[in-house]
This record gives sequence, C-alpha cells and structure tokens, in this order.
Amino acid sequence: MPRLFLGLALPPALERELEGFIGGVPGARWQRGPLLHLTLHFIGELDGGATRRLIDALDDDLRAPSFELQLRGAGSFPPRGDPRVLWMGVADSPALTLLHRRSAAILDAQGVPRERRSYHPHVTVARLQRSPPRAVAEWIARHALYASAPFRVDCMTLYTSVLSQRGAKYQVSAEFMLDEPDQPDP
Repeated sequence: MPRLFLGLALPPALERELEGFIGGVPGARWQRGPLLHLTLHFIGELDGGATRRLIDALDDDLRAPSFELQLRGAGSFPPRGDPRVLWMGVADSPALTLLHRRSAAILDAQGVPRERRSYHPHVTVARLQRSPPRAVAEWIARHALYASAPFRVDCMTLYTSVLSQRGAKYQVSAEFMLDEPDQPDP
C-alpha cells in the first residue's frame, strides 16, 4: 500500500532558492525540486477505499483560508543527539496552524491514523547519515538568519510517497483548494 501525507508545495522559485543551500555537510542527502515541501500530516499506509473516503471528506469538509507564508531560519532534528534532518523553519502563521488543526479534525473524523507529536512546521532540506556535528552546526549558522520572500498558499496536497532504491518520489494524489481569505468561515 502507498504511504500518504498531506502537505504544501513550494513555488518553483523557492525550490531553486533552497537548492542553492546544498553543500557543506558530509553524509547529507539533499532534497531537490518536488521533494521540498512542508508536511502538514504524515498519514502512512491507507488502502484504496480509505484513501477515496479521505479525499471525499477533505473535498467536502475542509474550510480554511488561503494565506501568505514565509520560511525563516534553519535548524536540525532531533534537537539533541545525532542530527538526522536539516530544515528551514516557518515564520509564525496562525493561518497555517488553523489549516493544520482543521485537516487533523477531518483525519480524526475519518479514523485515519496520524502522528500525535507536537507540530513544528518546517521544510526538510537534507536527511543526514553520520554527518559531522561541526559541519551541521556551521551549515545551520550560515542559514540561521534566512528569510524567504512571502509566498501564497492556496492549495493543500495529498501526496503518495513511492520508495525506490534511488530514494522517495512524491506523486500528487489530490489537491484541495483553500478558500479566498475574504470568504466567511462557516
């Protein structure tokens, strides 16, 4: 069964900008192009029927306004121990928090399992394997003050993650348009 997640695509110009940060960390597997995204919810494996019901529920029930978002800062996960992920952070966004909360409510109503740990929005730029801590710290320091130009988020995407020997590929399974910001909230 395919692995699914809900996320936000980045504008191509921002993908290219982030690709300019590649390098300087041995053992890093850098993310490029469509692999650069902001995950809202990792869902995992769902059969075809459950996937169809989820798509229908998101189509019917998701009510959240489109909004501006900005990437800001850099860091790594986990916060202690050997870093496994390099990320670019997200500026505080009540609209993103609202979208996360409302999409979580739909997943819960559909009985779809999701991660329960606290949400830290970010864009993964590299996955690390035995990367020297000093190189990781230097990369983070170089990008700590980064701030992207604000960009418009008007769509949430259900992605299918297909694993192969060459790494993951993400396929768009469905897209869900967000409301115009001036539309009243039901």
